[in-house]
Amino acid sequence: MIENLTLPLLAGVALGSFFFGGLWWTVRKGSTAANPALWFMGSFLLRTGVTLAGFYVVGASDWRRLLAVLAGFVLMRVFLTRFAASKSPHPPFFKGGQRRRTNSCPPPLQKEGLGEDLTEVNHAP
Repeated sequence: MIENLTLPLLAGVALGSFFFGGLWWTVRKGSTAANPALWFMGSFLLRTGVTLAGFYVVGASDWRRLLAVLAGFVLMRVFLTRFAASKSPHPPFFKGGQRRRTNSCPPPLQKEGLGEDLTEVNHAP
């Protein structure tokens, strides 16, 4: 039984590597391309088509084989997501289950020359 599911699991790993590795490559190349929409749409169609065809062929109308392919695919998603995050120059947004605090809010607006804070609205009676 286990021997019969090893190859579908490895096929799922290969499909996951292709899909998510292709996504990573597309984001890197597409962000600097002259026509990024063409890169992203073409990559999406190619990656999705190959992955769905792989699931169809390897799954072979057996729910256990299909589940093994899906497990390998998800396993590669988790692995590549962690690998890409470790290579990122930016710290992760969520770290240790808690949201990382950022200082991305701009300072309060002030009227030019008066030094008044515009974050509070003064209503005249």
